[in-house]
Amino acid sequence: MRPAARPALAAAATTLCGVVAVAPAGVRAWSVAAGGDRVWTSVASGGDRVWTSTPAGGRGWAVVPAGGRGWSVVPAGDRSRTVPPSADRSRTVPPPADRSRTVPPPVDRSWTAAPVARRPYVYLEGPAGSVLQDVLSLTNPGARPLTVRLAAHGARVAFARADVTVPARTRADVPFAVTVAADTPPGGYRGTVRATAAGREVRFDLRLRVPGPRLAALTVEDVRVDTGTGALRYTLVNRGSTVLAPRLAVRAEGLLGTRLDRPDHPLPLTLRPGERVTRTEPWPDPPALDSVTVRLTATAPGADPATARAGAAFVSGPVRAGVLAAVAGVLGLALRRRARTRTRTPQASAGATP
Repeated sequence: MRPAARPALAAAATTLCGVVAVAPAGVRAWSVAAGGDRVWTSVASGGDRVWTSTPAGGRGWAVVPAGGRGWSVVPAGDRSRTVPPSADRSRTVPPPADRSRTVPPPVDRSWTAAPVARRPYVYLEGPAGSVLQDVLSLTNPGARPLTVRLAAHGARVAFARADVTVPARTRADVPFAVTVAADTPPGGYRGTVRATAAGREVRFDLRLRVPGPRLAALTVEDVRVDTGTGALRYTLVNRGSTVLAPRLAVRAEGLLGTRLDRPDHPLPLTLRPGERVTRTEPWPDPPALDSVTVRLTATAPGADPATARAGAAFVSGPVRAGVLAAVAGVLGLALRRRARTRTRTPQASAGATP
């Protein structure tokens, strides 16, 4: 290919085999002659490439890009039907978002639950055996009704309704009652109130105060000794008004000295006021033959030591068998001697002279 007109020429006329090709100002144009009888003129204009074909002495045709992928053939000079190339499609277009997954609805965090008057926790005070009351406030500022489930832990709480449906843009006040057991000792106690709705849970403390004097008192009763196994059975009683964590010490004295000396050790239990618990303390190696006195001493923080005693005579199986055999032998010997004595007495009476 060779240039037919330079860019400096604003309107160049080129005559090839009787055909004239005109390039607009500022446009580069090329002409190609093929076989001397067909002229091809190529014009680049405005970023759109246009190819013009004019056979010698004949009608001209224009070939233009169609949508960037095909080609359209129109009569030369008919620029109204020229199709510009499409936009650059080299960019990678991301695929549409995958909407097949189920997206959970957003959690509604606008509702609230709190003791009435927006207190940070519930505080109640009353003696053992009483029933105390308060009110819980539920607020739903949303546009739809909301169902709230109420529950409590650590205290005997009864709500007016466990499931409460609060209308839209409404506040609902729910009364509830706390029962203090009759055997509850004086002191402070804590529980928790929970409100659950729309996938969210709200908690706040419930604090209870039971007034009264605090007295720690513990006794040991009904001590018994199993001479067959050596087990020691006893009963612990909380006679005070506080919860006790008892400890126990065991000592056994026999005719031949100390048979058991077990220092005090914690017991795996707690005693509420008025509670009685019967337990067994093992004695794996009791004496085979002895008479012992067992003493149990129970203690608890703040309480005076409590002591109880019980006596028992131990005679093991082999010893018992030996004793029985000896007793049987002695009895048998005594019976034989008595029979001999009776036999000799009649003979002596028959030989005597009147």
